[in-house]
Amino acid sequence: MNSLERTLWLLADEEIDRLPAMPIFMLWAAKYYGESYADYVCDHRVLCECQLRLAEDFGLDILQLISDPVRETADCGADLKYSDAAPPRTKNCILSDKSAFAKLRYPDPTAGRMGDRVAGARYFADRAGDDYPIMGWIEGPIAEAVDMRAMTVFMMDLLDDIGFARDLMDWIVLLEIDFARAQIEAGCHMIGIGDAAASLISAELYEAEVLPREQSMVAAIQEAGAIARLHICGDTNHILGAMAETGCEIIDLDHLVKMEHAREEMGPEPVLLGNFDPVSVLYAGTPEQVCEACRQCHQWAGKRYIVGSGCETPPDTPEDNIRAMMRYAQDAQL
Repeated sequence: MNSLERTLWLLADEEIDRLPAMPIFMLWAAKYYGESYADYVCDHRVLCECQLRLAEDFGLDILQLISDPVRETADCGADLKYSDAAPPRTKNCILSDKSAFAKLRYPDPTAGRMGDRVAGARYFADRAGDDYPIMGWIEGPIAEAVDMRAMTVFMMDLLDDIGFARDLMDWIVLLEIDFARAQIEAGCHMIGIGDAAASLISAELYEAEVLPREQSMVAAIQEAGAIARLHICGDTNHILGAMAETGCEIIDLDHLVKMEHAREEMGPEPVLLGNFDPVSVLYAGTPEQVCEACRQCHQWAGKRYIVGSGCETPPDTPEDNIRAMMRYAQDAQL
């Protein structure tokens, strides 16, 4: 059974040979294989080769194109600052002035930095075909709005100018759907939706303003023939039930959420991924502690579970701890 088959069978409630493992590797992958992170995020060939080697060397069940949250923002006109050891960041907020929204150009999702991710999907498809789930990535409506407008400013927009906030998020949803479709057409089997800032708003605001827009994105991904995976960093205890209503087949949970509470709130349908602490356990713990954390999360989540930590793997995480996580996925009782 290859990794793509394992994932599809898990989603269909069929018997699988072992648990899939899909932790997020970005900075760790580049550093382990001796690559500058600036090259990793700018050249899909560097990223893809690191991910292909990672899957082969460690037994991961995914090839992932996630690298940073500012591809869309850059193609909309933001200037970026690159680093050899950290994700790029924007030098300017392209919508610091609301009036700029009326002039905001709609970028081509097959060109620029978005186009590099699409090219990465083709590269993976050419090299791995249907052996692994190829995971593309888009930003969620509130995450991208924050990238364009700045965190505090957009949070105030949600309170002081909801009309503007809605118009901006609707524009973003259209862009992200086009971006997702381009990645799926290029070979992605799965699209991750990163909407980190959604954990910072109230349940009422999430359900009224963010959830319907995430649902539109999920529906478009699924209509295009791909699996939807939702990743919201931080404390999402107050929106767990609503997150399940997005319709995503796979939902990542950060370590601030109790897995047993998540399964209770989300019901039996979503496949849960995570969610032990990537710092205190995966980075700073022992291999035995990593295995035990995996076991506890699996026990609480039940059989519809994928192995991974609560968020990205820290870049200096010991290799032995990574291998312990992978060993649990291979040896766990299903």
